[in-house]
Amino acid sequence: MPRELRSRKSRLSYATLAGYQREGTDDHGGPSSSKAQPQISEDSGSEFAPEVVPIQKGDDDDGESSLTDLMDLDEEEEEVVAKPRTTLKTRIKEVEAKGTRENSRASGLPATRAGKMYALPNPSAHHRHRAIPVYHRKDQVERLDQIRVLFNEPKITFTNSMTVDQPLTERVSKAWGYNIGPGPVWELLEDRSCFKESVRSNSDPREEASRRPRVYEDLSVRPGWSVLDYQDALAYLPTDIVTTDDGMVKPPPPVACYLGPFGEQTRVLFEMFDSHATSEYLKEGSSYIFNAGSPVWGLDWCPTHPADRPFRQFKQYLAVAPFPSRAHAPSIGFKAQRPSPACMQIWALRPRTAGDDVGECDDFSEKVRGPGEMRCEMVLCLNAGPAQDIKWCPLPAHDCWDDRRGVSNPRKLGVLAGAFEDGSLSVYVVPDPVDITPAMRSGTSPIFVKLPEPTLRIELDNTSCWSLDWANSEVLAIGCTNGCIAVYDVGNALNEGICANILPTHLIAAHQSAVRAITWIRVPPTNARGDPAINEDPVVIASGGYDGVECLIDIREPHGHVVNRTRDVITTATYSVFAAGPIMIDHDNTVKAYSVSPNMLGRGHILMEPDGPVWHIHASDYHPQLAVGSADGSCSTTNLLKSTRRGGLVPLFVHKIYQLDYSRKTGEYRMLERFNPQSGSGRSTGTWPPEIGVHRVTWNCGSGLGYASLLASGSGSGLCRVDWLRGRWFKDRVPYVDVPKMRKEVDGGGDDSMEE
Repeated sequence: MPRELRSRKSRLSYATLAGYQREGTDDHGGPSSSKAQPQISEDSGSEFAPEVVPIQKGDDDDGESSLTDLMDLDEEEEEVVAKPRTTLKTRIKEVEAKGTRENSRASGLPATRAGKMYALPNPSAHHRHRAIPVYHRKDQVERLDQIRVLFNEPKITFTNSMTVDQPLTERVSKAWGYNIGPGPVWELLEDRSCFKESVRSNSDPREEASRRPRVYEDLSVRPGWSVLDYQDALAYLPTDIVTTDDGMVKPPPPVACYLGPFGEQTRVLFEMFDSHATSEYLKEGSSYIFNAGSPVWGLDWCPTHPADRPFRQFKQYLAVAPFPSRAHAPSIGFKAQRPSPACMQIWALRPRTAGDDVGECDDFSEKVRGPGEMRCEMVLCLNAGPAQDIKWCPLPAHDCWDDRRGVSNPRKLGVLAGAFEDGSLSVYVVPDPVDITPAMRSGTSPIFVKLPEPTLRIELDNTSCWSLDWANSEVLAIGCTNGCIAVYDVGNALNEGICANILPTHLIAAHQSAVRAITWIRVPPTNARGDPAINEDPVVIASGGYDGVECLIDIREPHGHVVNRTRDVITTATYSVFAAGPIMIDHDNTVKAYSVSPNMLGRGHILMEPDGPVWHIHASDYHPQLAVGSADGSCSTTNLLKSTRRGGLVPLFVHKIYQLDYSRKTGEYRMLERFNPQSGSGRSTGTWPPEIGVHRVTWNCGSGLGYASLLASGSGSGLCRVDWLRGRWFKDRVPYVDVPKMRKEVDGGGDDSMEE
């Protein structure tokens, strides 16, 4: 006779006692699938009673939502996130999720404690907080009155500053979010920089000449420079990795790169100092590609004063610092012995004349070829070794155009600082190539100028200078290989003629390894009443080191405050006035922005996730477009002020400007462009050749509103590129009808309606 099992009796569960499940509805073990909810009367007085929310019926006649509805939707979503309410539905989901986790745990195992001694805000994963400005400018500023054209004087008008009041700040910020192009929209360009030198200017405070005045007017080129011929300059130029049979160095081999549309590309050979416009191989191309000869690790635009731009035909100068060869691999902390020959190249984006050779293709007319060209006008031959990083003085430091002095005493082009392989930070006064170049000189080869000694050399014992950033025209911050950050007042040294052996004003031990990423938070300090001291230097530095630590450092304190820690090397950092804080990198190749506003201090959000490790990022003072260069060979941009929530009508685009590929078999490159915008982050892993890495990206932040759309980038192949990027409004409609109404320049501008 088989054994009979006694019948199983049902037991009351906690869900039944709490009222979330009726008795007898589930006789099996495991998580309950019943969706019965406790009935709570409206007048029960319970704090979990559901609130009566009126249902708003939308217009079913119009299938396409207007920009006004989208703007209202953003505001409603912000209010919901800012004031979360505990409802009955939310409470039920939490209890059900907790029961599922407990029932899924194996029987017989002790329960783990999930309690925490702290509480952190838990916003939605698809929500980002809008940036809150740190410094509020009350004076009017300049804006463009018509679309900008290269090498033409822009038409400027005055407008209200974006930060003149809170409603206008929110309005312009939302309007920037409707830009879906790779570059900035010209209607909203605005200079939001803040330099203490503007207080000393006697010009109209609304004009650029007042906000960015000319500095170091009494400084001149240091005597001892000389002009070299090509044979003498070979020792300073990039070379091939092999030598001749006689042991002599050879010029680097030409770089073969395919340009043009995908499937119809043309093979182009780039010799050192060669350049080509993409319009030669691609219709409506607006970019310029040139070869510096070897991997580029330094790139920066030279600032120019608005009064001198017409005399220079709106020429834009770009400093490029290549390595001595493709095989050169510097060691962190190792100081090269001087003399260590190296060079820095001064390239110019200038108007193309009728007699210039622009390429081999003759399929396009002169109008289609583009108005400009890239030419290397001067090569600086130095003995300090290759540069690890270079930065121009952020304010124009060149002499007036009408102050022509001649070849023996040339005018200066600007003040250029760099961290070199000899371990020093050297500041050079660069001569103007217009004064040095002979009048009867012909050909496209540059002129070679030897600068034996810098105007100012800074060296520290037992460490090397690895990175740098200017706070203004006088104060420099240096990241060292031993983890320290040194701050120097170089203004007094340059004005007084001191060449070396100056002491830092601050020396802070912030990291445990080399500091590669450093940037100033360029906002003036505040006094006890909260008023900004515009005539004072900035006091906050954002830094990142090879130890994976990202810090915010107030130089008035002897230590740093850690905002993030990651298991990765922090290679770059930049400050964005539109994001109101520094932008650095995090794990898994993510680019992340951190806020320095008092009520959101340290809070960050992810901006984009490139496919490869990030080498460099850069933000502009004129617009919120962020440029990113990564090791996978891509140069990308994204909008920092894009919509605060996903799922809206305006997509969150990441634009890939170009992609560089390399064939190990043939040793040839190809440059692809015109990619479709990406609305999401694509995760990919792999290894990429070091030749295709985009090491440097930089916006033109020193030549006014008309040239703020110029983006320069340099790669490990020696190929560099200058892009003229334009923005585009969502659905080709300007928010708030037009810009004068958006910025409240005219009557009726206070209406928040965006309908036409």
